[in-house]
This record gives sequence, C-alpha cells and structure tokens, in this order.
Amino acid sequence: MAHANARLNRHGRSLLIERVIVQQWPVAHAAKAMGISRQCAYRWVRRWRDAGAAGLADRSSRPHHSPARTPPTVEQAIITDRVEHRRGPAWIAARQPVCARTVSRVLTRHQLPRLAVLDPITGEVIRASKTTAVRYEREVPGELVHMDVKKIGRIPDGGGWRAHGRAATTDHRHKHAPIGYDYVHSLIDDHSRLAYSEVLADEKGTTCAAFLARALTYFAGHDINRVERLITDNAWAYRHSLRQICAERGIRQKFIKPHCPWQNGKAERYNRTLASEWAYSQVWLTNDDRTTALAPWLEHYNTERAHSALGGITPIARLSPTS
Repeated sequence: MAHANARLNRHGRSLLIERVIVQQWPVAHAAKAMGISRQCAYRWVRRWRDAGAAGLADRSSRPHHSPARTPPTVEQAIITDRVEHRRGPAWIAARQPVCARTVSRVLTRHQLPRLAVLDPITGEVIRASKTTAVRYEREVPGELVHMDVKKIGRIPDGGGWRAHGRAATTDHRHKHAPIGYDYVHSLIDDHSRLAYSEVLADEKGTTCAAFLARALTYFAGHDINRVERLITDNAWAYRHSLRQICAERGIRQKFIKPHCPWQNGKAERYNRTLASEWAYSQVWLTNDDRTTALAPWLEHYNTERAHSALGGITPIARLSPTS
C-alpha cells in the first residue's frame, strides 16, 4: 500500500516506467502527464534501474541510523518500572536519565497499555471507567473542595493474604470472624490538589462532620482560609450531617448526580492514588503499621510528589507559586 501522501501507487509507478523506458517518453513529459515533479519521476526511474520491479515498492521511512535513540538498557528499565510500579512518565523519568516525553514514546513504541485501563492493584487490563467530557479546574484555592470516603479492609495481626497468600489465609470450612474495615476520609482542594486524610472507624454523620472541621483547620494552616463550595456524593451522612458546619462556615453544598461518581472525579482519582501508593503499596503486617504510615505519605503527596495535572509541580508549590 502506498504512503498516504504519495501521488503514485504501485500501478502508477509501473505506468511511469512503461512510458519512460518502453515508450521512450522524456521524463519531463511523463512527469507532467502524471502530475508529479521531474525529481519524483527521476527517483522512481532510478530505483527501477537499480532494483527492477522490486524498486517500485514502498520503503520504510525509518532512518538508517538513529544515534540519539534511547539505549536499549534504558528502554528496558523504563518498561520494568512501568510493569512493576504502574506509574506514569513523570515518575519514571525521575528514576531514569531521560525526560517524561521520552518515557511516553518508549511506552508507546512497546505498546504498553495506558494506566487508565489497568487495575491499580493487580496491573491487569480492565475496561476503562467513564470520564467526564469536560475537564474543569477552579481558579482559586478553596473555591471548590471534594470530599469522599475510601473503605479498605483491616489487616489482621501478622499480616493477611498479601503476606501469606490466599491459600494460607482462606479456609472455607472454618471461616474466621470478619475483622472489619477502616474508613479513610479525605478532603481535596480542586485548584491545588492539596489533600487531607484520616483513617477513622466509621462513616457516620457525626464522624464525617468532625472530620470536615479538622480538614478545614488543616486547609487554613496552608492559607486556604475560605472554602466556598463542597461537593460530595449523595450519602445520607453528607446530605444531613454536614448542614450545620457548612452553614456556620458559609460553605455551599453540592451533590453529584446519583450513580455518576465521575462527577466527583478528583476525589475518586485521589482514592485510587491513595490505594496504590499507600494502602496497597507494600505488605503490611499490622493494621497499625499501615495507619501510622498515612501521615508521612500525605506529607509526601502534598510537598514532594509531582502531579501531572498541575504541570509537574506539587500542591504546596501550586499554593505558593513564588516560593
């Protein structure tokens, strides 16, 4: 098949050769009749004389030499980082002697699937979730904040199935009593992506209201003194138990449409990051160990972790662009 922009397909090239070689047309006349330049006509005639009919076939556009191409060892390291850690080009580029754009090209060249179609825990390809058609971002910090709860299973002392394998921890004949869940409450600023999270025992209304008060205090400590809007899902606790504190702080409550979690997408995306980089990032032997590790990870998330949605800077840098 000819190149998409080629003026001649293989039959047209054969016709050119017949006119020039067999019928003895001048190359200039044959080129004009076929609507191509004389240089193009001379090139195909030269190829036919050098290689015969095989010379009329399309050639690859790939250069003979690529001295600036990423070394194979670096490409393999990039692929290994992507498969083992399931992280984006910016994170991989920080570990390799190349830029993030080069990492993207390497991943595309090797046809690795996008992170959006992978399960964040297992790395298996799954169907991509729905996304909103229009991406939005508020102009100033505090104009809109997102609130949500991530429920994660508690870890038994000594470690669960991730530490010992499913065969060692699952006994269908003698099931152990359930150990319950932890509830990770989170608040995220839409403009800066500044986040605050706590591991709490439940998701009742009083618990949610008390968490919101502490989260607003945390935001105030980072110069977000005024929160205008709060968006959540339609959980009963959010609809009824946050009214008082929102009224006292002058916060307008907004709710997503039922069964449309992507409308609270920044909180959902943060929950995914929370799960892959903290909750399930390693094998935990006790639940307390995982809970204790949340605060250091949150500090890293806000002050050190580069965010692709922010152009590669951190939430703190977005809040203080001149510092």
